Amino acid sequence: MALLKNRYVSLNETAEPKEKKSFFASLFSKKDEKPEVKEPPKKDDDIPAGSVKCPDCGSIYDKKELGSLKICPKCARYYRLNCKERIRLIADKDSFEEFDANMQPKDPLNFPGYAEKVASLQEKTGLKDAVITGKCTIGGFPAVLGVMDSGFMMASMGSVVGEKVTRAFEYATANRLPIVLFTCSGGARMQEGIVSLMQMAKVSAAAARHSEAGLLYITVLTDPTTGGVTASFAMLGDIILSEPKALIGFAGRRVIEQTIKQKLPDEFQHAEFLQEHGFVDKIVDREALPYTIRDILKIHSGKGGEE
Repeated sequence: MALLKNRYVSLNETAEPKEKKSFFASLFSKKDEKPEVKEPPKKDDDIPAGSVKCPDCGSIYDKKELGSLKICPKCARYYRLNCKERIRLIADKDSFEEFDANMQPKDPLNFPGYAEKVASLQEKTGLKDAVITGKCTIGGFPAVLGVMDSGFMMASMGSVVGEKVTRAFEYATANRLPIVLFTCSGGARMQEGIVSLMQMAKVSAAAARHSEAGLLYITVLTDPTTGGVTASFAMLGDIILSEPKALIGFAGRRVIEQTIKQKLPDEFQHAEFLQEHGFVDKIVDREALPYTIRDILKIHSGKGGEE
């Protein structure tokens, strides 16, 4: 018994006494510890003037690094080109002559705010509407060229877009020229109602007459090409090219999934998916487009074998 008592005393003497802490003391016991500070993501306001942040890789760099092709130097993401940038890239220097430069849209439905929106975009972009058409030479070969601009109401197709593209086809047919169209659109322009939908049939009919004359029509699909433009002249080309990873489709992904009650593949409605399923003939890097189009025009001009 004495042995057990001595052992008990010995254990208590050697054990370190536990300090009892109040509830509030335990709350603030770690006040001296420095918590890990995570750097907040940079907001657009934090981006230095003259710099851009890539939406894909998040890199921030000077705008000049994009170059005239407007390609991310880190991940090779394609930024959208406006009409004038695209024409400079494709047409031979000083060869482009614009058609219908002063054609402007009407407001057939008196849609609230439409006239003001058009006027604002005309001032901001320097365009009358969402497409520029004209004639030029590409690699020395004459052609009619049309370029849509996403900066003007996402290049939606209203009466002016439909009329200018139709006239471009008619000029190409009358003068027996090939036509090259760079498409980019969010679809029909809702502010013009049925008038915008009529453009699909009108342009398609002009494209059919051009085809019946045995003439070449090249479509270049750029990001994004959707809606009524996809459902009409964008997919009628004799040769359909596309830039890499361009979004191409008719209805939106979510609408399709809700309709068919199925999950769509991640790559669905992208250029690579469409090429795999036969809707696109060739995906061409932006820097190679002028040379690819030139080579196609050369072959179809009957001078393919000439040096």
